[in-house]
Amino acid sequence: MAHKKIIYSDSFQKKYIYELSSPTGRNFDTDFKPGLTPKEMLELGVFGGAYFIGVKDLIPTDLPKSWFAGVELSRDHEKHKELNYYGVRASQTLSEWKRKRWIHKQDPHGWFQWYCRYYIGRRSDDDERQIKRWNAMRRHVGQIKANCRAGDEHCRPRQRQALLHWAYDSRNM
Repeated sequence: MAHKKIIYSDSFQKKYIYELSSPTGRNFDTDFKPGLTPKEMLELGVFGGAYFIGVKDLIPTDLPKSWFAGVELSRDHEKHKELNYYGVRASQTLSEWKRKRWIHKQDPHGWFQWYCRYYIGRRSDDDERQIKRWNAMRRHVGQIKANCRAGDEHCRPRQRQALLHWAYDSRNM
């Protein structure tokens, strides 16, 4: 595969350049096996419809527009719990993410931006850290399985929504 160069800008990031070195949706690290694609996550309802605050029309130009087709996005750039699959708030604020140093310069919108770019083929020196963070979310899978009856989607909705934010399909646990 020939490497494709992407130049991206929004209100958080100016002229960020990266290359796509892997085919879309393929050649993932062996420790990274997400249950949902970015498109599936958006279709289900994640981040209150406002993950890409600061981006024109809330749709980053470096990602496929098809991912956003039919997805309800926040028009006032505020997170709305009713736009989440489980209808609950399940994420911290961007300022909290920054305080905890979860945000790196290459992906100023956080983990989901990293995952979207990883999914379309970018590989970076932040991959290992982000994959470790993704793996750490498994503890929530265990808590749901230990405390909820199989198929009871109403049990622990905040944990289930948080798992959706991390590409774990919490609907079938």
